[in-house]
Amino acid sequence: MSDPTTVTPPPVPPASPDPRESRDRNPVGPIVLLWAGLTIVLELFAIFVPARVMGVAASTNMADIKRAVTVFSIAAAPVAALVWSIALYSLLRWRHRGPEPPTQDGPPIRGNTAVQTVWLLVSGGLCLFLLVWGLAAMQATASTASNPLVVDVTGQQWLWTFSYPAAGGVSSNVLYLPVNRPVAFDVTSEDVVHSFWIVQMGIKIDANPGEVTHIGVTPDRRGTFAVRCAELCGIYHAYMQTQVRVVSDAAFRSWLRSGGGRVTSAATHGTPQPAGARASALGGLELRRGNG
Repeated sequence: MSDPTTVTPPPVPPASPDPRESRDRNPVGPIVLLWAGLTIVLELFAIFVPARVMGVAASTNMADIKRAVTVFSIAAAPVAALVWSIALYSLLRWRHRGPEPPTQDGPPIRGNTAVQTVWLLVSGGLCLFLLVWGLAAMQATASTASNPLVVDVTGQQWLWTFSYPAAGGVSSNVLYLPVNRPVAFDVTSEDVVHSFWIVQMGIKIDANPGEVTHIGVTPDRRGTFAVRCAELCGIYHAYMQTQVRVVSDAAFRSWLRSGGGRVTSAATHGTPQPAGARASALGGLELRRGNG
């Protein structure tokens, strides 16, 4: 017989689940929101920033390069945003706090057929799109215009020499080009490997000793642009730069008639000189008409 003074305690209601544990068990929602926000930011960055950083385009080659960089950046933005979202969520949500090591391992990562299938299809589609775009761009770049202006380009430590065979061998250490006229460059080197690079026209090709490489461009913007060496070629590699001046056809013909110029400085050969002496020598280059 039970004691009438005994009181039975009321049943304890089950504890409500911790919302943090629920989010930890299903992180897809927060990661998707983070991914969407980062994608918007990266897409805006891809549309407005890379092309501006690359500067002005002085040829269709450079315009195509800037367009390709923009398209590639737009295509890569969602993928980069997904990787960053997972990484940020993992660092902020699942990191262990406190001086002691964690008491247990994290939950095992298991395969998800749907996610893996979508990831492979989207990644494969992006890769195929970029491959087709790249092949089309390479084909367009490889095509040559008819009856171009031929310019012989010679690299030497640490100067560029430009010669115009059709104009009787007129030469100069500054490149003059007529606007909107196709140009074909025959590039070589007198000593070591250089790399002929007209920055704002988007063309670059190696200058190899004993060989002639070929590249072409059609400048479509008047102005003064940079010519640099893009291959480490010695102690004064950083100073191996000059200008390309794109002028009207009439101004170009006038320059040719004036005799152009050929570099005849002894500073281009022999042992290296100190920077100050080198600059002085470059400033005193003699310009004259070549003999052929």
